[in-house]
Order: sequence, then structure tokens, then C-alpha cells
Amino acid sequence: MYDLLILGAGPAGLGAAIYGVRAGMALAVIDRSPVSGGQVLTTYEVDNYLGFSKISGSDIAEKFREHAEALGVPFITADVSGVTLEGDTKVVHTDAGRYEARTLILATGAAHAMLGVEGEQRLAGMGVSYCATCDGAFFRKRTVAVVGGGDVAVEDAIFLAGICRKVYLIHRRDALRAAASLQDRLSAHENVEIIWNSEVTEISGEDMVERISLYNKERKEESTLEVNGIFIAVGINPNTQRFQGLVEMDDHGYILADESCATSAAGIFAAGDIRKKPMRQIITAVADGANAVNAAQKLL
Repeated sequence: MYDLLILGAGPAGLGAAIYGVRAGMALAVIDRSPVSGGQVLTTYEVDNYLGFSKISGSDIAEKFREHAEALGVPFITADVSGVTLEGDTKVVHTDAGRYEARTLILATGAAHAMLGVEGEQRLAGMGVSYCATCDGAFFRKRTVAVVGGGDVAVEDAIFLAGICRKVYLIHRRDALRAAASLQDRLSAHENVEIIWNSEVTEISGEDMVERISLYNKERKEESTLEVNGIFIAVGINPNTQRFQGLVEMDDHGYILADESCATSAAGIFAAGDIRKKPMRQIITAVADGANAVNAAQKLL
């Protein structure tokens, strides 16, 4: 019986582990991969986490893991299939057996929806990004494309327009879904060009993104666009399917939790990208982990 089990070894999970072990809690981190970091591992360079200037995503993830291991955090490599409650005990079911704990932190993160086109995975972190606020600064005064038509895509285009020479917003329909106020702000930027009724069919380049191929559904025409980077904003899918019915979620599958990270289920906390919140960054994920442990301690 553990005091605390942490599901997920991204920034939220590792942040929670460090705070938990320093507090003397009997805990373990369960993750299906022996390599920690989550989405951070796909980030080419991190330049907005305090104390680390221009560090690769894999390097900062390695430092997070080393910190946790140096403090004696135990790791269990296993694939979690679900969680059940037996009275006040939280039972975590995995392919390596079942584990029991008095409290539980869900930190399994989220995955950005992908376009699924050739070159996307190969050039991920090499010009293909899913977070403008994370990676936009690396494309200052360069030409980029944003894919999507919702609030996030338009917000990304607005943000990038302030630092990039040219921004193409590519949308598969003939009208944006974003809020009218955002569209008004977008139209004020002369360096933004919207390409309507078009889909990206391929992302090309040697070691970095150099161009993208487009298909216009209305004109049935193919074309190419020279860009230095492409920001894909077609949705985020929280990794919460295994916790359906365990805790309350919104319509998109994000777990509803307050600032202490407490969910609707007593003793279960949600930290990082799976929690419904306005900003998903490394620094906010780590903070969630600390807050969740603090709340778990008080409960225990």
C-alpha cells in the first residue's frame, strides 16, 4: 500500500514525485515508457523554463528524471489499463499487476492531434510544432504556417504575427470557427494571409522544414508553400480514456479539478495537461504536480 501513486512521468508527474519524496511519502511513479518526459521529448528546444536557456526537450527531460532518481523516487514501467476504488483504496490495474494507494495523482498528459501527413513525424521538433507559445520565438522574422481554424489556431497566428515576417493560416473550410473578437484581431495584422479550403498533404525538408504541399478542395489544385516552420493547431486529446467514470470531465475529456488539483473523487488529483485549465506549459505542469502533492499530504 503506497501513500501516493503517480500515473505519468512527464513534468507534472516528476514534479509531483520530487515534492512527494521530499515530504517523506511512500510513493511510486508508473509510466508505460522507461524514458520520462512526455511531450517534452518531442520539443526541439526549450527556452521558456526558468533556469534553462536553449536546452533541448530531451535534455531537460533527462535532467528532470535524474533529479527524481537522485532523490530516490521509485519508477514502475507498466501500462495502466484502469483505476478502480475499493473503499478509500485506489487500485491501479496494469499489465504488470495491480498497485494500491491511499491517494492518486493522474498525470498522463495529452497528445496533440496530428495531421497524419508525410513528413510530420520525421520533422517533429525540426520545424513542425504544436505549440506556438513554446516554439514561436525560434522563428522570429521568418515565414511560418499555422494549420487550423479554431480559437487556438487564430490565437497562434496572432501571436506569431507579432514576431514572424509572414504567417500563413491554412484552413480546410471557407470560414473560421474562431470567436469573432479573435478574427477581428487577426485581420489587423497585415503579415497574415489566410489560405482557404486547403489541406496540408505533405511537409518537406532535409533537416528542417522547408516547404509544405497543399491541396485546394474547391479548385482541386495542388501547390507548394515555402515556409521555415509549421504550427499544427487542430486539437488536443487528453489521455483520460482510462479514467472515464472515475472522475468528472468536460465534454472534451479534460479532468475537472480545482487549483489544488483535487478532482470529484476524494483522494484523486489531476496534474498537468489532462487538467482543464487555460495554459498548458512545462512550468504550469510542474506547478500542478507540487500543488497536487500538497493537497494529498493534507488529506493524508
